[in-house]
This record gives sequence, structure tokens and C-alpha cells, in this order.
Amino acid sequence: MRAFDKNSVRRLVVAGAAVATGLLLTACGSGAGAGSGHPGGADHQASAPASPSGTPGRANATGAFNDADVTFAQGMIPHHQQALDMARLADGLAEDAAVRRLADAIKQAQDPEIRTMRTWLASWGRPESAGHAGHGMAGMMSERDMRELAAVRGRDFDRTFAELMIAHHDGAVLMARTEQREGRDKAALKLADDVVRAQSAEIAELRRILDRL
Repeated sequence: MRAFDKNSVRRLVVAGAAVATGLLLTACGSGAGAGSGHPGGADHQASAPASPSGTPGRANATGAFNDADVTFAQGMIPHHQQALDMARLADGLAEDAAVRRLADAIKQAQDPEIRTMRTWLASWGRPESAGHAGHGMAGMMSERDMRELAAVRGRDFDRTFAELMIAHHDGAVLMARTEQREGRDKAALKLADDVVRAQSAEIAELRRILDRL
């Protein structure tokens, strides 16, 4: 049997460690970059920011996301923003108490969701706007629609608001269902579930309001 001096042994140990490290990195890389089978595009990895307490916040992105998650957040931010603009008009123009309550509920839910989605995009290293600024998305009101809503008051406002918000919510639900099918990030998928549930219930309430106006 061949004898090894101390230098030879040391070189063998270092070489073995390098090989082991290379195998470990290869194994990790093959798992992180592999597609998930979701049709929403390539998967990506991002480190989720910690909450002030040092633990991941409930609303923070999980780290594993894909192009569908990015599209969902980039599209839903201006969509939510327009819903807030519509809801704020109700403060001085709505007559029906149920319309005012629903407008308040929209403001309370969607303003925090906008902040959450901005946090995701920042953690993913993606821009807030995809360049479309909301134009052409399902349910988005035109500038003319918004001017007409702002020009009426009382019962006329209540009816117009209900009709426009039903169409607007229908668009949001459609976008959220696409995220449910194609998204990857757990927090984004949870928000999509919340949008489908909450806005479907609000659509039903708006239709009941229209029926009695």
C-alpha cells in the first residue's frame, strides 16, 4: 500500500471538500431553477423582506414566484386604485346607505392590498407598472365613465355606481381567477382567493341594491 505524506493527505481532503460543495450547489441549482408546471411563465426566486419583528410578514411574498404573479400585481394595483377613486366619490354623492357602506368596505380592503402588492413587486425586483397603466384591463372604466359618475348625485349616483362597480368587480374576479390558475407565490394566490370571495359577494350585494333602487 502506498504511503501518503501529510501534504498529500491535506490535498486530498481539500479536493474532496470542493467536489462535495460542487455537488451540493448543483443539486440546489437544479431545484431552484426548475419550472413548477404552472403555465404562468418561468419561476423566479426572491428573498422576502422581514417584518419589523424579524419574522416574515403575512402579506410578504414567499420568495418563489413566476411571471403570472408579477402580471397579477402589476395589473391589480391600477385596478384597485380605480375602485378606490370610485368609492371616494360616494362620500359626497351617494344617497343610499348601503352604497355608502359598500364604498367604505372597498376603501378599507383595497387600499392595504395596493400597499401589499407594491411590497411584493419591490421584493421581486419588478416595476410597479407594466407600461399599460391599467388601460384595456377587464372592468376598467374609461375617463368618460369616471366623469359621468362624478357628474351625478343621489339616486342617479347610486345606480350608476352600482352598475359600474359590478363591471369593475367582474374584471377583478377574472384577473384573480387567472392568478389562481397560473400563479406560484403563496401570498399572491391567497390574495387572489380573497379577491374572488370578497368581490363576488359585493357583486351580489350591488345587484340587490340595483333591484330596489
